[in-house]
Amino acid sequence: MDLGIAGKVALVTAASSGLGRAMAVALAAEGVRVAVTGRNEERLDATVAACRAHGADSVGVAWDLAEHGRAGEVVARVVDELGPVDILVNNTGGPPPTTALGQNPELWQDMYASMVLPVIGLTDAVVGGMRERGWGRIITSTSAGPIAPIPNLGVSNTLRASLHSWSKTIANEVAADGVTANVIVPGRIATPRVASLDGARAEREGLPLERVQEQGRASIPAGRYGDPEEYGAVAAFLASRQAAYVNGSIIRVDGGQIPSV
Repeated sequence: MDLGIAGKVALVTAASSGLGRAMAVALAAEGVRVAVTGRNEERLDATVAACRAHGADSVGVAWDLAEHGRAGEVVARVVDELGPVDILVNNTGGPPPTTALGQNPELWQDMYASMVLPVIGLTDAVVGGMRERGWGRIITSTSAGPIAPIPNLGVSNTLRASLHSWSKTIANEVAADGVTANVIVPGRIATPRVASLDGARAEREGLPLERVQEQGRASIPAGRYGDPEEYGAVAAFLASRQAAYVNGSIIRVDGGQIPSV
């Protein structure tokens, strides 16, 4: 299927590895010109190379999302190098595993500054142009935690839930201008983040890592962890011409794992 987005410009954040990289490469495979951000320049360069391997123009911008005040600067550089942003993929790293209770207020503030504020700032910086051109896609990758809170991910569950409400709110504000805003939610996808969480649980509960992974697979009706490429494919569809009537939605890519309706 031709997704009708060849030649569009995308900005994908936190794309040096994992889900961000998978979404960036999936867009590049559709002929999208892709800008990616990340903290690790070596891994960021590898993502740029993977995008260019599909024949797509691609640039990398080193950016720690905690420096949320740089959002406008980052967008300006992307516009200079590739053109106005048509597709924004908001992806952020996750906080350390914690309970919701008893956390230092500074942790909440730091995580809000790196997980929520850059998403809002980037969107504000690009959405005006999208509305003027009559076309745009805002895709925000979060977590299953806001739908079914994940034990020991209290900060993540809370802050990502705010992005669900934010995305639904802006979807209503921009729909008449040809712009969509949707959330994409992963289940257990085989990424470094999930491997880290599995390792933390194994250490916390005194279990072998293999046992934790076995239990993880058993909790998924599909019987396996997802491939990052499967997640990237869904993001690419949400960015497509055909997805113009998908707006204000939360799309799960979880193999059936999330227990709620």
